[in-house]
Amino acid sequence: MQLKGKSVCAGYAVAKLAIYDRTETTVVRRKCQDVEGEVKRFEDALLTAGNEYERLYAKALEEVGSSSASIFKADMVLLEDMDYKESVINIIRTQKVNAEYAVAITIDNFAKMMSKLDDDYISDRIKDVREVYNKVIEILTEGSAYSNKYNEPVILLADDLTPGEIVRLDKTYIAGFVISESSANSHTAILSKSLNIPALIGVDLYGYVDGQGNIQLSETVSPQFEGRMAILDGYSGRFIVDPTDEELKVYDTRIKKEMKNKQLLNVMKGKKTVTGSGRKINLYANINGEKDVATALINDAEGAGLYRSEYLYMERDEAPSEEEQFVMYRRIAESLGGRRFIIRTADIGGDKQVSYIDTGVEENPALGYRGIRISLDKREMFETQLRAVYRASYFGNIAIMFPMITSVTEVREVKSICEKVKKQLSDEGYPYRDCEIGIMIETPAAVMISDLLAKEVDFFSIGTNDLSQYTLAVDRTNDKVQKYYDPHHDAILRQIKLTIDNAHANDCTVGICGEMASDADIVRKIVDYGIDDISVTPTNILMVREIIRNIN
Repeated sequence: MQLKGKSVCAGYAVAKLAIYDRTETTVVRRKCQDVEGEVKRFEDALLTAGNEYERLYAKALEEVGSSSASIFKADMVLLEDMDYKESVINIIRTQKVNAEYAVAITIDNFAKMMSKLDDDYISDRIKDVREVYNKVIEILTEGSAYSNKYNEPVILLADDLTPGEIVRLDKTYIAGFVISESSANSHTAILSKSLNIPALIGVDLYGYVDGQGNIQLSETVSPQFEGRMAILDGYSGRFIVDPTDEELKVYDTRIKKEMKNKQLLNVMKGKKTVTGSGRKINLYANINGEKDVATALINDAEGAGLYRSEYLYMERDEAPSEEEQFVMYRRIAESLGGRRFIIRTADIGGDKQVSYIDTGVEENPALGYRGIRISLDKREMFETQLRAVYRASYFGNIAIMFPMITSVTEVREVKSICEKVKKQLSDEGYPYRDCEIGIMIETPAAVMISDLLAKEVDFFSIGTNDLSQYTLAVDRTNDKVQKYYDPHHDAILRQIKLTIDNAHANDCTVGICGEMASDADIVRKIVDYGIDDISVTPTNILMVREIIRNIN
């Protein structure tokens, strides 16, 4: 059985499943004669909860660092929020009821009011309030919401986990998290990344198909999952329950490779990416979003050689605004700390469709309305992205790359638009830096005129996935013809060599960013051809560095 989720922390986990056992505290309404005594109980519980969060903050500081640990500082502020405190005390005094009941009513009242606001931030705020004041109820009732019962590594399932619950866990026995809630900005997501524990969110854990093919549903995480063997793939977002022997074998190989990469981290991190003869190769990471930056830096990437900005445009009802893009590009640029950050403009179309752009019915989407063709057609959207990129360039080392180029005319047109955008920003008083301009070489047409294109730009990046597809007439998404998809084909290798030679003859640098850049044989060949930059999946960086350092 396979389920799909959204990855918030990459990695693999193979282990038995365990459902997070959260014992809910039952609150009973009681009439109280000593009203001020109940107010004092409440105030003492607030102090005790504050001390508990101080301890959690100290523990989190040690485990995940100051940035993620700051969650608990925010929780401490909630304990001092006068709106909540006054509401609780008012209920105790006017209704003459016990403190824990007054706290429970206050939580419910505020949650109902806040839930009417359709806002992700407010939703997360409700969760924070519930966690903090449930801790107060736990103290008042002398209950315990959780006890750690695991004595072997497990993949932990839950509808959601609070920061306190995560920090209290003995991480020795947590191989991964699978969570039903779906906010990538949730505390669960933030802390799992900080702890480097593989995690998926947005997985439907409320139903399960049993051995007889019947669907078993539950209001909470389905008890059918408990104790079953599973695979968590934090790279693809796959969650495989009751894996086959073949699937276990495949992931055993992947885990061993990942362990080797971790060992390489100790050996290769900090080493220069140079050949035995001393030639420097720039080794970058391919990234899809902000979440990949940490993985890239952990694996010692020298920069981001391909940022697929189209992922900002997908799974939404309209194109991202200039401000939204600017904030994202700036954050990544600052996180990379001056390392090169190559932003590929939105490569929409083909197998990356968006609902708000009508590409029509296409017999061959890969040959149709996509990449730079859409950008030049949807000029306003294109200029919005370029404005955001240039504004962010002031905060880092940004280069701009354009996809699916097939002519010199296209290059000159995008360069003209860049000049227009820069003039607008200057007139409006926005600071920016000039960015290097590059293009993707991913069609045979671009290869054949690469000598002309090199005169127009600062750098090339060879996209071997599409170049192989277009050269070999093989749809890379069609399983029936995959045996014909051969990145080692002489036609591909000759095009790479021709592109590098033409570029260097015209003072243009060349990188490669397709999947084949992680293939040891290919790496040796392209280094011999004179490649300048190689950009790969973050987890393959150290492996590729080792290969390059062993080339004479």
